[in-house]
Amino acid sequence: MEVNPGFLFTETHMPCSTPDITDTLRYDRPTIVLHWTTAFLVLLQFALGETWNWPAKPVHHLMVVAHLTVGILLTVIMAFRIVWRLTKGRHLSDLLRPVDRVCALGAEYTLYGLLLAEILLGYFWRWGAGQTMSFFGLLIPSPFARFPAETVTWLHTLHEWNAWLIMGFATGHGAAALFHQFVLKDKVLGRMLPQCFLLRQ
Repeated sequence: MEVNPGFLFTETHMPCSTPDITDTLRYDRPTIVLHWTTAFLVLLQFALGETWNWPAKPVHHLMVVAHLTVGILLTVIMAFRIVWRLTKGRHLSDLLRPVDRVCALGAEYTLYGLLLAEILLGYFWRWGAGQTMSFFGLLIPSPFARFPAETVTWLHTLHEWNAWLIMGFATGHGAAALFHQFVLKDKVLGRMLPQCFLLRQ
């Protein structure tokens, strides 16, 4: 009797405990690219801001210019990300439980709000102190008059503390994704990973 090879393959294949992430469940490519680009830029900004006082003046100046340049890039990325999220971007999976959906949306909107606040605080702090923004060396002057010294100090303090708050929420966000991936094993993390990374798993 002739045996169908396809039948043997089907019988010997062991199904996973949870379904694989498919293209219908994963986020779209622009959303994934924007997400990881934002994460990289935020980490870079935090590192620059926390260490630019360590080196001597020439390197310090370059780090400040880099921080300002990345800040402007992050402004554009966040603007495009919000527009994409509200129009064509793929949203959360309908397979999520209501409590997971609430927590995920709460974390997402909180991070969006903190990032937007950090961007605005950066502009107001820089321009309020009477200094120019710099984009790859291109100077952008302040559109308004210089703020009082007390206001500038207050903006600086808020900018610094908000940066730590962002890092705290981002760390919690990453820890939750890893918890889903390795403890709950529901493969939620795979929805935001690039396709090439998933193929290597």
